[in-house]
Amino acid sequence: MPIQERLFGQIDGKPVVLYTLSNSNGMSAEITNYGGIVVAFRMPDREGHVKNICLGFDTPAEYEKGHPYFGCIVGRFANRIRNGRFSMNGKEYTLPKNLGEHHLHGGISGFDKKIWNAESFSSSEACGLVLKYRSEDGEEGYPGALDVTVVYSLNEENELTINYMAETDAPTPVNLTNHAYWNFAGAGSGKIYDHLLQLFCGRYLIVDQDLVPTGDIAQVANTPVDFRTAKAIGKDIRAANGYDHCFILDESNETEPAKAAWVFDPSSGRGMEVFTTKPGIQFYSGNFLDGIKGAEGVYGQHDAFCLETQFLPDSMNHPNFPAAILSPGELYHHVTIHRFFIK
Repeated sequence: MPIQERLFGQIDGKPVVLYTLSNSNGMSAEITNYGGIVVAFRMPDREGHVKNICLGFDTPAEYEKGHPYFGCIVGRFANRIRNGRFSMNGKEYTLPKNLGEHHLHGGISGFDKKIWNAESFSSSEACGLVLKYRSEDGEEGYPGALDVTVVYSLNEENELTINYMAETDAPTPVNLTNHAYWNFAGAGSGKIYDHLLQLFCGRYLIVDQDLVPTGDIAQVANTPVDFRTAKAIGKDIRAANGYDHCFILDESNETEPAKAAWVFDPSSGRGMEVFTTKPGIQFYSGNFLDGIKGAEGVYGQHDAFCLETQFLPDSMNHPNFPAAILSPGELYHHVTIHRFFIK
């Protein structure tokens, strides 16, 4: 399977390379070594017309100026940590507050802003990109040095798989995800209200006014966040005040990816299933997109959505949440599969 690479630009005098993974079904993923960002994902519709369905920019400089985590690898810890603090083994750690009073997506200079070491690979079955980064002890306030490997691969079954692995020399929280913004009608084509979404999740996390978990877990039944049966994203979006909720999978397995989501755009016939080995999935409906000029036009509120597979946010501060601490001698391993389809 073919893979192409070209110079995308430079950041701090270092080369930023764009890798294009392609299969024989007309699908391709463009990924850069800066932040492990999925810059674009192109796929045909039911008529064979190919469009980019992933929000992004044309140049590294636009990413460097700041953006709402378009397509990037998020770490060392995805989502919110209350007051930028957590305790572990009797010691309190303080992290940068980059979202009001809270810590978000790894801090001021998280994994999304790093240039990763990259190496491409290709075979008859798949092509992909291996990204490596060493997060030093104390980076963004986190304890322990962390060696991270993220492998993107695209196969002939139209699966974009992300394999996350990490090892540490001291106990540390780890929660890695990808923050792609999707619009299956095409990036820049407008609202995602008509997309149908199903989440295989009967519970979700209650959050406060800052969208930080309170520790309470509720049933989705009889609420605007009930996606157990597929429904249009726009149906209850106003009642929900926009979606930015972490859902808990009905079934999760650390070794075998479980089905977390199904999404379909009736206008184009493009769709995707998401499978993950993590217990949570954050569904975000692009509430804070505010007219950003991107590669395919201007992106406004609700012009895209994210499905971020992960441990539960702020888990270190909630003993009732699954533990998200990695210790020396252990391997953090997280697999997420995006299985695309056309009908």
